[in-house]
Amino acid sequence: MDAIVLLKEDHKTVEKLFKQFEKAGDEAYDEKRKLVDQIIGELTTHAYIEEEVFYPVARAEVPETSDHILESVEEHHVVVWMLSELKDMDPRDERFDAKVTVLMENVRHHVEEEEDEWFPEVRKAMGRKRLQELGEEMEKARAKAPGEPLAVSSAQQ
Repeated sequence: MDAIVLLKEDHKTVEKLFKQFEKAGDEAYDEKRKLVDQIIGELTTHAYIEEEVFYPVARAEVPETSDHILESVEEHHVVVWMLSELKDMDPRDERFDAKVTVLMENVRHHVEEEEDEWFPEVRKAMGRKRLQELGEEMEKARAKAPGEPLAVSSAQQ
């Protein structure tokens, strides 16, 4: 699978989980906990494969995306710290829904920038064959993704 298609599929998966969270009732604590746990897993893995595989290659092969990539890593930094806070937070905590809402706003902004602003540049510069090779590397890297959000490299930067 092409690297950009793979990342967009991840984006769709997370957006689906966000929508389910938004539809859950105010007191659907168990459902919200399960959804947030899935969101944490999906976003941790996604951030890991982007940071370890996609971003370094895109930055090296499409240098004009460097500023976008640096900004994306900073956005990941914020997201993984929020994920780590949500990981142990009780869904009955009055700040739980607010924190998830801010997380969703951050992730949606990040996705929009990637998909609209710089993925097209990467696709044009790298071409189909290279993106397919990169997609295979990213798929393999999923198996090495940490379960802990703060183990993603952007958390330490």
